[in-house]
Amino acid sequence: MTITEVLQFADRLVFAHRGKHLDDIQETVIKGVWQGKTYENIAEECNRSESRIRDVGYLLWKTFSESLGEDINKSNFCSTIERLQTEAKSRQNICVGTNHNFGSQTLYQYQKYPQDYQIKDTVKTTFQDLSIAPTINPAYFYGRTQELEILSEYIFHQKTRLMPVLGLSGIGKTTLVKRFIDLNIQKFDVVIWRNLKLVKSINYLMTDLLKKISILNQNLLISDEQFTQFFDLLSRQKCLIVLDDVHNIFVSGKFAGQYQTQHTEYQNLFQAIAQTEHQSCLILISQEKAQEMTALDRELYPIQCLELEGLDNSAGLKIIQEYKLQDIEYWLNLNNMYLGNPLYLQYISTLIKDIFQYLVSQLIAEGNLIITEEMKLLFDTSYQRMSDVEKQIVLKISQCDENVSIEDLKKSCSLSFIDIINGLQSLKRRYLLNQIKTNNTLFSLSSLFKEYIKNFQMQN
Repeated sequence: MTITEVLQFADRLVFAHRGKHLDDIQETVIKGVWQGKTYENIAEECNRSESRIRDVGYLLWKTFSESLGEDINKSNFCSTIERLQTEAKSRQNICVGTNHNFGSQTLYQYQKYPQDYQIKDTVKTTFQDLSIAPTINPAYFYGRTQELEILSEYIFHQKTRLMPVLGLSGIGKTTLVKRFIDLNIQKFDVVIWRNLKLVKSINYLMTDLLKKISILNQNLLISDEQFTQFFDLLSRQKCLIVLDDVHNIFVSGKFAGQYQTQHTEYQNLFQAIAQTEHQSCLILISQEKAQEMTALDRELYPIQCLELEGLDNSAGLKIIQEYKLQDIEYWLNLNNMYLGNPLYLQYISTLIKDIFQYLVSQLIAEGNLIITEEMKLLFDTSYQRMSDVEKQIVLKISQCDENVSIEDLKKSCSLSFIDIINGLQSLKRRYLLNQIKTNNTLFSLSSLFKEYIKNFQMQN
């Protein structure tokens, strides 16, 4: 039998079960497996990661298993298809004395779902609720080309269902996600943006989302089985749901990413989004990383995490240019001093304009990092959210002129080894700690946060 016949058969099974035809990657996986190639070989052939190919294969074998009513996997796929072909030909020869093509409708009887279950193509209707999302002027969106490409790769090609976008306050997380939506909004059936700054209960959020999504499903009734209805809609429609400021459901004064008691159901929701098969994506924007934002088994649960760093030099200089500052020869220095953080650059550029008459050289001549009042408020919030263990660690690191090791902290802090380890991990999950990989792992604070801690000590 030919590979064309195999692909035709597989396409009919997938369409009957999922309402979609095989995509290019699925066809490549089937062809590769039929030709006896490994997942690694297939990944190299189509320029995808091996984990992505394994994920595609896992979903294909699951679909075939459910459709045919028997266990299908990579190892037995070819032999099973050949056996089904032989059985189909045998029945045809007995019944009509002729030998039909394996790709014909005869073998279609093997799939267990009734004919009326098949999903028919419909005219696509898009629903958007971006009323509380920021408006992004593309003329003032600088850099982040690679990050936009990564989001597209994860969401459209790797079918990532839970997509955390993480980083420091002001680094541009919300702006990036909104720009991605503006560029790709027509690729989704439903796009909804919600903010957890004023945290609502999970029941309130679910009811709100169901009411919005159900506009495209007029017969939907909101009931006690909200989770079931919600995931059914995520499967039937390609939804993109954004939750901004997710760190607000985490506890202050504890290690990063721990849920407040009244919001632990959010943890269950995020886990279910990652582990349940559907065609939608939930983007989480947060200053803290929780365990649910890291894939435990990427072959089974598609989670990718995008952690933002500062803008590159070209993009950072364009922000400085907006403020018509002088002394262009110092602009690069200014961008590096403020870590390419878009919000920090806006704050310090405003200060230079107001106080130093647009002269960057005058601020540089001061010789010290200036923490504006707006930056201080951001750092105050981050500091208040830290645990006592983390506060002790950043205090000790800020007092050192050089990078510190775990051994240094064990000697200088009145903390147990496990507290030091957990504290360092929590600080990394807040994006407040830099890790320097050498023969002996070293840690440091960003120059700005270190300056903030020194000022904080002097004032208290």
